[in-house]
Amino acid sequence: MHTIAALYHFTRFDEPASLKPSLLDLCLREQVSGSLLLAREGINGTIAGPRSGVDRVLAHIRALPGCADLEWKEASSEHAPFGKMKVRVKSEIVTMGQPDVDPRAKVGHYVEPQDWNDLIRSDDVVVIDTRNDYEVAIGTFEGAVDPHTASFREFPAWWEANKDRFHNKRVAMFCTGGIRCEKSTNFLLGQGVEDVYHLRGGILRYLEEVPAQDSTWQGECFVFDNRVSVGHGLVEGPHELCHGCRRPILPSDRNRPEYEHGVSCHQCINETSDEDKIRFRERQKQIRLARERGEDHLGNVQLR
Repeated sequence: MHTIAALYHFTRFDEPASLKPSLLDLCLREQVSGSLLLAREGINGTIAGPRSGVDRVLAHIRALPGCADLEWKEASSEHAPFGKMKVRVKSEIVTMGQPDVDPRAKVGHYVEPQDWNDLIRSDDVVVIDTRNDYEVAIGTFEGAVDPHTASFREFPAWWEANKDRFHNKRVAMFCTGGIRCEKSTNFLLGQGVEDVYHLRGGILRYLEEVPAQDSTWQGECFVFDNRVSVGHGLVEGPHELCHGCRRPILPSDRNRPEYEHGVSCHQCINETSDEDKIRFRERQKQIRLARERGEDHLGNVQLR
């Protein structure tokens, strides 16, 4: 059984690149795979591996500057959700493109999962899903506004274009694990919105703690590992991944004429060129040959 730990933490790393070698070496020694992002604003990512290995990596991260109170969410999987380990240094641990946004300074009011339903059912509250359009497509909260953004970087522009719709409303926002709402609530506070709320622990904590019979969640929650989606109790959902566009699809979508394994689905058939499709077919060929040799192929791994 593989232990999965999803984490993020906003803190100040003066030289994030200097933290990479020891963190990567430890993960490799402990047979921990996944993806971790380091930036001046903190750390973000998901890792998976044996219980003891994940525990050692988490202890290492908690010993980094400002990370003693690190929190994470755990799940388990019978299959390895990642095929390799990546530790990358970036300008942001979740890209919003707003240099003045700083969740360490101030964020919205946290709402516990057990209190979320009462809040979002209030007449003076607007509920906004801050995730990408392909995530929203397979599941969201009852009555939530879908900004139809392809990336989190588009959220500030969407807010500027739509903010008048929400005049005199309290704003409640949510995302998968909470990290995007740390930034989006700080952004809205900076825009002069006074009553801003967000779901503590995100959708994943809500699905873990709120019974299905009491839930206002509809559908599945997209996750950035090979489970693809989860439902209540964090049970693995029915979705698969189109390795052409990295979007979730249902098993029945494989019967559609646009579907070609590892190459395209009905969502991306017209988004890639013939040259792209040739390249994707060659990648699938190499994956198949590696499997026939009993080897892993890194092209068969989906990382966030």
